[in-house]
Amino acid sequence: MGVSLKEPQDGDLGEVSDINVTPFIDVILVLLIIFMVAAPLSTVDVAVDLPVSNAQPQPRPDTPMFLTVKGDLSLALGNDPVPREALQTALDQKTNSDREQRVFLRADGSVAYSELMNVMNLLRNAGYLKIALVGLEDTGQGAAAGPKP
Repeated sequence: MGVSLKEPQDGDLGEVSDINVTPFIDVILVLLIIFMVAAPLSTVDVAVDLPVSNAQPQPRPDTPMFLTVKGDLSLALGNDPVPREALQTALDQKTNSDREQRVFLRADGSVAYSELMNVMNLLRNAGYLKIALVGLEDTGQGAAAGPKP
């Protein structure tokens, strides 16, 4: 607690409620010096032996199956337009009813997230659960552009 040394009117020294920050600054400076000295000493090289991965890389499909959501919300399977009602039939014909085949879903940048999720729900309802999202380059060609590398 500090004391004001001004001339009081009633002859009594009043209490001042301002905090004295000098000891606080001294403590912070001492801690700073301690951490500056201790930090370089704490970097010790520890050898870590990580296990080797034995996983085989997944084979890439010869002809990937792209489902495109165009800017006008129409669908195209490969380059062929597909109505939403006939999506399951078109997928079954293209994959020979192999529901384990991965479908690469791509969309124009103007397609809303909710519309993309609706198409993903259509794929799920059709039984195609392996879906990969692919972005399109903005080349001004819309859905005719290929996937981003």
